[in-house]
Amino acid sequence: MKRKRTNWQRFFESQMKDPEFRVRVEEELRALRVGAQIAALRRRRKLSQTEVAARAGMSAPNISRIENDPSPNLTLGRLTRIARAIGYEVQIRFQPRRKEVATR
Repeated sequence: MKRKRTNWQRFFESQMKDPEFRVRVEEELRALRVGAQIAALRRRRKLSQTEVAARAGMSAPNISRIENDPSPNLTLGRLTRIARAIGYEVQIRFQPRRKEVATR
């Protein structure tokens, strides 16, 4: 049985038709995936945010912010420090964008 779409779903779908909006949403989702990956790897190692923070030379609230909303707080240097603190290395991979959107 098909569920009835909510007003929010209809609004979101209409907004996603705007190419610039779609690019911004996709960028934010990629950033959130980085934070979620950090949290998952930290939990897999059975480490608290406080333990990771101490190993990375950062504060626990900063680790929490990065896990929950990394885009404004995350630099490559910080990412590398966190990765090392939980026993991983950072790998950067470039891949073609699906569709280029002109910027203003």
